[in-house]
Amino acid sequence: MSEASEKASPQNWILLHPAYQQMKDLEVGDSAQVHAAFLVYMDLAEVRQWKEVTCVKIPELQAVLLEGREKEGAPIQTVLPLPVHRSLCHKSIRHVLDRGFPMLLCAVASDSTLVYQRMTDGLVTPDPPVGPFQDVGRRHHRKRRQKN
Repeated sequence: MSEASEKASPQNWILLHPAYQQMKDLEVGDSAQVHAAFLVYMDLAEVRQWKEVTCVKIPELQAVLLEGREKEGAPIQTVLPLPVHRSLCHKSIRHVLDRGFPMLLCAVASDSTLVYQRMTDGLVTPDPPVGPFQDVGRRHHRKRRQKN
């Protein structure tokens, strides 16, 4: 092998990866979304150690979805990887949520930064803050001043 081809191979390892090939075979037509899906796949499967990570095509969005389990025996979750430049509408989110699995949206930046956001069907009330908090309102301060 020549020195030039040895240097080129590490750059193209993504193109040769079986998961990337499987995603390309889904023929979604958006190479940026396929690349984003592969980066998320690698994060889920290799870094976060998710189980049974697979890719599926969602024809309505012309996108690759990932499905997997956070740990053995956990429920299946759907992950929608999207490059940050691609827009998303309510109808698109609805297509994914209607599949019946919990959904994560993963925004993929051009520097490969991944940001996950859990999407829900409707509004979710946040948990109350945890800690030794005291409500010190304006009224409390006024009373203290009046006593002095």
